[in-house]
Amino acid sequence: MQTERQKEIIQVSLDLISEKGIQGLTIKNIASKIGTSEPAIYRHYENKIHILLSILDSFRDFSQFAFKEELSKEIDSVDKISNIFNKHFSEFTTNPSLVSVIFSEGIFANEELLIAKISGIMTENQEIMQNIIIQGQLNNEIRSDIDPQTLSTIIMGSLRLFVKKWQFSKHSFDLIKEGESLINSIKTIIK
Repeated sequence: MQTERQKEIIQVSLDLISEKGIQGLTIKNIASKIGTSEPAIYRHYENKIHILLSILDSFRDFSQFAFKEELSKEIDSVDKISNIFNKHFSEFTTNPSLVSVIFSEGIFANEELLIAKISGIMTENQEIMQNIIIQGQLNNEIRSDIDPQTLSTIIMGSLRLFVKKWQFSKHSFDLIKEGESLINSIKTIIK
């Protein structure tokens, strides 16, 4: 469980990433923005990597809840997938700097801890997506001529690409509203 100061450090870190990009995330900048010393930040986090790990942990908790909540619902599998997309679009709209952390291969390149964390999140989410697809195939809601792993890669990959386009456009379109078009296209592909 995070302390109030740790939550503040995380929020300031996300703000810095939003304002200056990932390269603007330094202990010095965090301390300056909070109005404290660098050693005060180090009392809560060993280094910048641990701050990023904490951000990823928070996202993992959100994402796992969203996936597992939909998996347990007694609704059409295609609607489950739609709901997962909408929850993520909403979260990214509320916290756009999350995209810079979650989908930023550059910051993970030489950091084994970050690679392991994001890889774990991706694996867990894809496994749940595959389970949703399998349920849908068994119920004749989702086409069964494509294996669940391939379909989950197509679905998850389209989410990632769409969100990256939104990020690169500097959030120039409404992710939630435009996301409906993507969701409808995915529905057409997988039914």
